Amino acid sequence: MSVELPFAPVDTIIRRKAGDLRVSADAAEELARRIQIHGAELAVDAAKRATKDGRKTLMAEDFGVQQVIDKDELVLPVAPVDRIARLDIDDDYRVSMDARVALADILEDYANNVAAAASILAHHADRRTVKAEDIETYFRLFE
Repeated sequence: MSVELPFAPVDTIIRRKAGDLRVSADAAEELARRIQIHGAELAVDAAKRATKDGRKTLMAEDFGVQQVIDKDELVLPVAPVDRIARLDIDDDYRVSMDARVALADILEDYANNVAAAASILAHHADRRTVKAEDIETYFRLFE
């Protein structure tokens, strides 16, 4: 599976939570991969809600978001999030701009939570670098 999300914004998210720790490229790649999987799963659920309502367009409400933030407040870029949303749904679905921004916001919160936990795990392992294994350990422990 190719990862649609660029690693640089994911790296930025991890660094926000890592404090004085370094961040390996593998950690950013692993978190980007996990974000993509989670985003595709959320889009499948949103598509089911849209279908139930007789629509072929995913809306922010389908992701459980009532108020959409300004996309300029996000670190994650909206275009790759749009591609992530379309990974596991039929091609005849459309994704509204509000839905793209809502999904990016959800995924950014998700990434922030994982990055914070991975930083704690790196500290606990007495390392100065957040590694992919910290991201993997988070998912083994908490999901």
